[in-house]
Amino acid sequence: MPDPTRDPAPMDRFVSSPSQALARSASLTEPGQYRAVATQVDLPELEREVLAYWAEAKVFARAVDRNADAPTWVFYEGPPTANGRPGTHHVEARVFKDLFPRYKTMSGYRVPRKAGWDCHGLPVELAVEKELGFKGKADIEAYGVAAFNARCRESVLRHVDAFEELTTRMGYWVDMTDPYRTMDPEYVDSVWWSLQQVFDKGLLVEDHRITPYCPRCGTGLSDHELGQPGAYETVVDPSVFVLCPVTDGPLVELDAALLVWTTTPWTLVSNTAVAVNPDVTYLAARPEGSGEVLVVAEPLAASCLEGRPYEVLASMPGRDLAGTHYRRPFELLPWPADAEGHLVVLADYVTTEDGSGLVHQSPAFGADDLRIAREHGLPVLNPVRRDGTFEADLPLVGGMFFKRADEVLVCDLQERGLLFRHVEYEHSYPHCWRCHTPLIYYALPSWYVRTTAVKDALLR
Repeated sequence: MPDPTRDPAPMDRFVSSPSQALARSASLTEPGQYRAVATQVDLPELEREVLAYWAEAKVFARAVDRNADAPTWVFYEGPPTANGRPGTHHVEARVFKDLFPRYKTMSGYRVPRKAGWDCHGLPVELAVEKELGFKGKADIEAYGVAAFNARCRESVLRHVDAFEELTTRMGYWVDMTDPYRTMDPEYVDSVWWSLQQVFDKGLLVEDHRITPYCPRCGTGLSDHELGQPGAYETVVDPSVFVLCPVTDGPLVELDAALLVWTTTPWTLVSNTAVAVNPDVTYLAARPEGSGEVLVVAEPLAASCLEGRPYEVLASMPGRDLAGTHYRRPFELLPWPADAEGHLVVLADYVTTEDGSGLVHQSPAFGADDLRIAREHGLPVLNPVRRDGTFEADLPLVGGMFFKRADEVLVCDLQERGLLFRHVEYEHSYPHCWRCHTPLIYYALPSWYVRTTAVKDALLR
């Protein structure tokens, strides 16, 4: 073995056989002369000898200390969670994590590398829930939050030794002797300190935002999480065309009804408005053999009426329908006495690719719906609780899970003569990638960082 008290010369890195790995005798002996290379090389054994030499000679620490007086290049590792065993994907990620610090070290920077353990909440909680046979938050509360937290804290460090072994074996240089842990008070304090800096700059605001939300886990999901494998599953939902009779406006004398389309009948309970495209032509059409006069987008009339001949009683651009009021499909929710609502509004996002060209609006459950409601000063009614069930005292669907309410509501519309058409609609629907519960697009009150206010500075 080389003398561990001195730095190896560049030629010390040549080897002639496993037994002579890294020995200086493997270097150039005379100009143009090299020792013979063994024909049978045990590569795993060679790696172990290299790792043993690095450990004995403290090569990593010396590589950092060598540039002690140089400018510091800081590397913050996105740490793994040690409540599960390491896998091949950890090796792949750590190859890239190792590449840049080594390059910067060789470029003359001081590059300390501190290991860490991610003790983040939800994946850890779900794993412990599974171990304990829990099905939700109620089980956690019954078990005891403090006791549950203790189990979670124990689980996140369960496989630290396996990660340390993997880290060493693959030659990843990182200081594991004093790691940071995201559950430690010092780390949590640093996060609060960072948040205070954002708050002091006036960049922290409270607002409602439509977020993909898991009622089982009780948390919103990011766009990144919706991109996880298994986040979307093919489901069959009811696609319904509902009659909403007009109560004023240019079509009231025809006893016309807006033919409103939705694939989420459960949101009709909190209907606030109906959106039409201002530049699309809409017809007041009476299908052959029917006394009903239906308002439908002209390009979609044939498909909506299933090819039945129809008589056109009136025609107008969508903008002429703006402000027309109608009777909402359900009277299950009390309506604020001083609030406007149940009127036709204009929206460029309404298309004529499918449906009827008239889109039902429920601001608590759709980003476009919420934006339109704010533009027109419409109320946001949300009868669905955080666990995904309707308020217990709500008629017809009280206490029912939102997806299961579809069938009950569709049957009620049919009994009251407001269901024009009902078809099965197969489509891809977002589910929680952790527990496979159907997600709900939900108006959550939360705190947001106004990154748009510093966008230009960030780009610079």
